[in-house]
Amino acid sequence: MGNGISRAAVVVALGLTQIIGYGTLYYSFSILAPHIAADLEISLEQVFAVFSVSLLFGGLAAPIIGRQMDRLGAATVLTVGSLFSALTLVFCAWSPSIAAFAIGIILLEVSSGMVQYQAACAALVENNPKTASRNITYLTLIGGFASTIFWPISASLLDHITWREIYVLFAALNLVLCMPLHFWIMAQRKAVRESGVRQTREPIVGAIPVENRRETMLIVSTAFAILGFALSSILAHMVPMLGALGLGTAAVVVGTLFGPAQVLSRLINMVFGTRLTPPMLAVISAALMVGGIVILGSVGSSLMGAVAFAICLGLGSGINSIAQGSLPLYLFGSEGYGAVTGKMAAVRLAAGAAAPFAFAAAMERVGIEVSLFGTAALGAVGVAAFGNVAARARRHQRVT
Repeated sequence: MGNGISRAAVVVALGLTQIIGYGTLYYSFSILAPHIAADLEISLEQVFAVFSVSLLFGGLAAPIIGRQMDRLGAATVLTVGSLFSALTLVFCAWSPSIAAFAIGIILLEVSSGMVQYQAACAALVENNPKTASRNITYLTLIGGFASTIFWPISASLLDHITWREIYVLFAALNLVLCMPLHFWIMAQRKAVRESGVRQTREPIVGAIPVENRRETMLIVSTAFAILGFALSSILAHMVPMLGALGLGTAAVVVGTLFGPAQVLSRLINMVFGTRLTPPMLAVISAALMVGGIVILGSVGSSLMGAVAFAICLGLGSGINSIAQGSLPLYLFGSEGYGAVTGKMAAVRLAAGAAAPFAFAAAMERVGIEVSLFGTAALGAVGVAAFGNVAARARRHQRVT
């Protein structure tokens, strides 16, 4: 992993595993949820309540996973996580009751923390801190296709097989494709260590001084948590919500625009965003997501409005994924990166744990439009918080 070719191969390999990881463990859930509810003879709200609880447990596990990445290596955690993901998907497929299904979904969310962006970004940072920020952009560029691929795949598979059989198929993807790729990355790192060749990796020094990091960490974590709550609320219900607004079969097509928009935002950032600092990227991402939600709440069943919403949300989400990996590195440095991102993920997931259930309940009681505007108002607080962090970073850089 010391030369450019192998580094590029690692980014491509991780990108593929992110597509599968997010597609099978996250994006497919909103498509499968109605069928899960019917099969288990429970309400759709109850299914999303289980999903919300799983996000809470995922948040509680995130700091532990982060510390293990620093101790064992992110590639090792990714490898074990792929196996764990496959086993938990099979467990979910087998579950004969709501209790067993709930346990399976909770374990699935824990396994997600071991194989998704938090771990993949940590693998890039431990490989080479200096090139990590750029490689995170490349990684998220590839991973942005997850929803575009897996929303229609999940919907199409339901025409032929049950949700349980789909989960078994998804387990095979994690076991047969993701695990070998993660194992290869782990083996490459092990081979480099055992070769005796000393690799000089200059650490990144954070923009925020050590004595000011606690307060900044709290603000950043809160901002990511708020935006995570807003995004989780929308994504968990995106296709069914668009259908309920009157878009019918076009809902899936509009929903699939989210993925290409994520990819487009990362491509634009890769080409033109070199002058933008990670704090400014975070501000822009939050503003785009909030703007997209406001558009959908304002235009209702308009097809063009829904398209604009999906594109804005995708652009914002795409940049937000980059910021989640690059902003902690920029602010706090590369030392202990896994533990830092683990703590931030814990706050984000814990705050977003109630999002799918809360948004479903809100839509049921006050309607889709009011729920959207409430979510946008909350997101605006996140925009202001990221703006505060950007100002802090600029102030400390002027001092130094």
